[in-house]
This record gives sequence, structure tokens and C-alpha cells, in this order.
Amino acid sequence: MILKEELREIVKTQRKSILESEVGVMREKTSEMDISMPFAIVISGIRRCGKSTVLRQLIKKKDKFYYFNFEDPRTASFEVVDFQKLKDVFTEEFGKADCYFFDEIQNVQKWELFVRQMLDQKMHFVLTGSNASLLSRELGTRLTGRHLRYELFPFSFKEFLAFTKSNPSIKSFEIYFNSGGFPEYLKHKNVEILNELLNNIIARDIVVRYKLRNSKLLKEIAVYMLTNIGKEFSYNSLKKVFDLGSTNSAISFISHFEDSYLIFTIPKFSHSMKSQIRNPRKIYAIDNGLAAANSASFSGDTGRMLENLVFLHLRRKYKDIYYFKEKHECDFLIKEKGKITGAFQVCFELNSDNKDREIKGLQEALEILKLEQGTILTFNQEDELSVANKKITIMPAWKWLIS
Repeated sequence: MILKEELREIVKTQRKSILESEVGVMREKTSEMDISMPFAIVISGIRRCGKSTVLRQLIKKKDKFYYFNFEDPRTASFEVVDFQKLKDVFTEEFGKADCYFFDEIQNVQKWELFVRQMLDQKMHFVLTGSNASLLSRELGTRLTGRHLRYELFPFSFKEFLAFTKSNPSIKSFEIYFNSGGFPEYLKHKNVEILNELLNNIIARDIVVRYKLRNSKLLKEIAVYMLTNIGKEFSYNSLKKVFDLGSTNSAISFISHFEDSYLIFTIPKFSHSMKSQIRNPRKIYAIDNGLAAANSASFSGDTGRMLENLVFLHLRRKYKDIYYFKEKHECDFLIKEKGKITGAFQVCFELNSDNKDREIKGLQEALEILKLEQGTILTFNQEDELSVANKKITIMPAWKWLIS
């Protein structure tokens, strides 16, 4: 519980801070958000990816609004019963408004009770959070059918170009390829920012939230996953590598990493759900720069770095992504409305040593899934092939990212 006068001071200083903060580069997701709709707009994503900046961009559209950041250390004792006091302070300080902007809402248990009550009174909400499953669970209980969900990632290549005031080229792509898209890191170029970000995610989003004890073990597993981007893993193998005692522990830890948007895992494609569950999964990271700063060998493997960037671009658009592996391998399949609609192979440089392998993997996926065309994404090669009546487009990833 928190005193009303304490809330008043927090509200005033937070409002001053958000209004004085930079509007920043307009994010691609911002244009999709209509805060006049009778739904809660929910923005989820990893820490420091720019969720508060998106709030600032949306706040600009409102003459009157209420703003509160639950990540503020002074709000640590805030409970659901304090929402009424907060509402009173808002009204007393700023008069009537119809839109609430709440940052890192998942820090308050049962927050959805207040939001639902106010939605029923025709109020509007924009909420941010950095934990996917907590938000999903709470949205699914009280706010089913009353919210619109948007995921925010670090900068895409287009957003990076706007942020750095650069033109699209192989030179600007190489910088993005190595640095990633976290705004603070791009601004200050201090690798400790990315090291501390990983520590914060583990400490605040996982250890504290799930009441875990062994933060050292969690950090070791996180570094292991970031070092093995683009590779297959199984929960059983993780159990053995880290002597976890049970496979369920491995499943829980990876689930926590995914919920905090640190990593993603994708299954091998199969028409059988049982096979998908049984087969190894592949690992990808939220950002190339974050992975390179916190892993043992990732930054030296340009092929896997390119594969990770391609995955992130696909993941921004599609939820259902798979890898293909039969006689040969294909890096990514995308599914839309229950049907596989695209196949993508990633190869840093096609040459005489790998050309047949890369083409055969894509060709096999196209034939089995009855697709007419596929794409091979490279660092900077461009071509077009016809193989067994299948069209294969070879394209530089940097052009694909802005197409």
C-alpha cells in the first residue's frame, strides 16, 4: 500500500519526465495503434527496446491524459487497492481525462481488475509490459476481447536507418548487422549497456518474478543459449549439460527466457504435433548486438548472425515459424492461416562449396510443401534461378529487410 501524498509526488515527477523525454524515431508499430478504439492497447517487449518512447509518441496525440510508470522504485509497495487513490490524484492534479498510459503494468498483481472496470466506464488505456506470459494470462482472464496486443522489438533495419540518419546500403547494413537495434547502445556504443541489460532481465524479470534462487545458473544457461543461436537443442540435453535434475526445470528456464523476450525457439516442421514436441528446437535471440556482447562465440559466426537477423524480421510479421529438416535442411518456413506460405534459406555467401547444399534444402522444402518459389538470403549476392520448375530468388538480406 502507498500513501496518497507519496503517489501525488510520484505522479507529478513522472509526468514531467515523460513530457521532457525525446519523442525519438517513429516506430513502425506506432502507426498501427489507434488509441481512440474502445480497447486496451497493450505493448509488450524486452526491456529497453523503446516501449516508453512509443508511449511518448502516443501521448503527443492527446491533450489530456494520465501517465504512471510502475517500474519506478518508489512504486514498489503499490497494490491493486491503490488504483483508486491514483485515480483521485490524477483528477485532482490534471482534471478529467479519458486515456491512461501505464508503463510496466505487470509489476502490479491484479492490475487487470482496475483496467476492466475503467474500460466499462468508456476510458481508454495504453499499457506496456516486458513479460509475455504474465500479460497473456491476465489479459485472458478479465480482458478477453477487450484488448489489442502489439509486440515491440529493438529497431528494425528501417528504424535503425532513421535513428542513425543513414541511407540503405551494404555499409549501413554491416553496422546494423553487428550492433543490433537497442537505442541506448546505438547512441553510446558502450558494450556494458548490453551486459547490464542481460543482468537486469535475469535479475528483475526472472529471478525476482519467479522467486528463483540460483541467478548464477540462469546466467550460465542464458549465455549458453545466446552462444548457440541458430543451432538445435533439446530440453533433455540442457538438463544434462547443466545437471538440472529434471527436464521440467530446463523447460521452465527456457520458458522464462522466452517470456522476457530474451530468446525465441522454433520447432521443426511436421504435420504431427507430437513430432513437433518430440523433435529438437532451434534458438534465436532478440538482438544481434545483445547476443554478441554476452556470448562466447556468436559474433565470430557471420552465417548465424545473418540467420538471426532474418529470423527477427520474419518474427516481427509472423507468429508461426518453423525450420525444415528431412534429407536436406531449410532454415525457415512461415505459416499463415494454417498453411505454409513461404520458405527461406539463409547463406552468408553462396559459393561452389555450399551452393548445392543450400539449393537442395530449399528445393526439397518447396517440393514437399507444394510451393512454387523460395528465397535464399545472402549478405550481398543477387541472382535468380529456376530449379526443377521452382523459382529461387537470391537476394541481399539488406535489400529484403527494406523491401
